[in-house]
Amino acid sequence: MVFLLFILGACFGSFLGVVIYRLPRKLPAGLSSSKCEECGKRIQWYDNIPVLSYIILKGRCRFCKARIPIRYPLIELTTGIIFVFTFYQFGVCIRTLSFLILFLFLLAISFIDLDTNRIPDVLTLSGMIIGFGLSFWTITWFRSIIGIATGIGLLYIFAIVGKWVLKQDAMGGGDIKLLGMIGSFLGPIGVLLTLFFGAVIGLVVSVPMKRRKVPFGPFLSAGAFIYAFWGEKLIKFIWNFNF
Repeated sequence: MVFLLFILGACFGSFLGVVIYRLPRKLPAGLSSSKCEECGKRIQWYDNIPVLSYIILKGRCRFCKARIPIRYPLIELTTGIIFVFTFYQFGVCIRTLSFLILFLFLLAISFIDLDTNRIPDVLTLSGMIIGFGLSFWTITWFRSIIGIATGIGLLYIFAIVGKWVLKQDAMGGGDIKLLGMIGSFLGPIGVLLTLFFGAVIGLVVSVPMKRRKVPFGPFLSAGAFIYAFWGEKLIKFIWNFNF
């Protein structure tokens, strides 16, 4: 069962790798055949097996011997692990499906944001719609709406205040829509804790890097991962803690 879940996740990860590469370049991100980024040769199915093909080819194109970016097997490996962990954490239910869809969106958004410092609206807005649709069977549609409003509203306020204080853009529109999308899946409490976790992780990572501007999307995504898996347990612990 674990192996099958991992393979399923890795296959989705393989598709994500295509989306991450093609979407910012405005290339078709559908199920069309993959090509080598260097020589343009069509990649055969036996050279496109998640993780395994990368190992067999020793990380190089079969034709031109150009290096295959390590991100492809890493995305496949990560997605496979996420599928296994999510199924064993929550079981077979609509909640698991909802979280997996959210995680796929977050992975694609994170890598694209790291590459381009931009978050495509097509991902955040479509994710928001899907999150709201699934909320009828997960967190309730009302909490989803409040989550969207909280996510967008909070970061919009931060953006205005940050621009006033720093005299420059402190928050991108893509980040604002991303937190709204997260809110559609996780609700308002999920938004607040996602923002908290994301800010803490961002601070820890960005300070040693000494960069003034670091993409915030991956940190928000990491915060959403943490909340999805451990948020409710943390809330219960805080609620029951005797101050």
